[in-house]
Amino acid sequence: MRAPMGDFDDARPAPDCLDELTAPVAAAVRAWQGHVPAEQLLYVDTDPAIADTSAFVEHHGQDLLDTSANCVVVAGKRGGESSLAACVVLSWTRVDVNGVVRKHLGVRKASFAPMDTATGETGMEYGGITPIGLPGDWPLLVDSAVVDRAWVLIGSGRRRGKLIVPGKALADLPGAVVLEGLGAAPAVS
Repeated sequence: MRAPMGDFDDARPAPDCLDELTAPVAAAVRAWQGHVPAEQLLYVDTDPAIADTSAFVEHHGQDLLDTSANCVVVAGKRGGESSLAACVVLSWTRVDVNGVVRKHLGVRKASFAPMDTATGETGMEYGGITPIGLPGDWPLLVDSAVVDRAWVLIGSGRRRGKLIVPGKALADLPGAVVLEGLGAAPAVS
């Protein structure tokens, strides 16, 4: 089937591609219970050498710049306690870690989690972390602009392959909280 966005010749329902996904992502797709049917979660095979947004958009279509989202893991600290959360924002924005994230999590300090922590705790590859299949007890902060997209391109848990999902499907994920202004436009110099 043709993908609803980008220049992908072969999009397949994610439940038919479980072997292409990391174990936690495959388990989440297998157990999917959102308002959007699992068959609307689409998998597209991609070259991991062009997984970064700018190269990816150049190869697969400029329309993806406005419909691609990144999922990043953040670490929050308050007192002696540390906690992890994930944030999903459009790829051309940056996560407002020191404003929206810090305030929502109620922590004194928030920062991006180190790569080994992010990959170790999620069971996903760096550069492919996706909100689907994250640990169920984590807060999942999703920018409202992502949820408002008809379709959004996200990671698949690996650098190879992406998922194309209805934006509203992300609001149904475990621990999801939709926040206005989570993704801030980058500063113009």
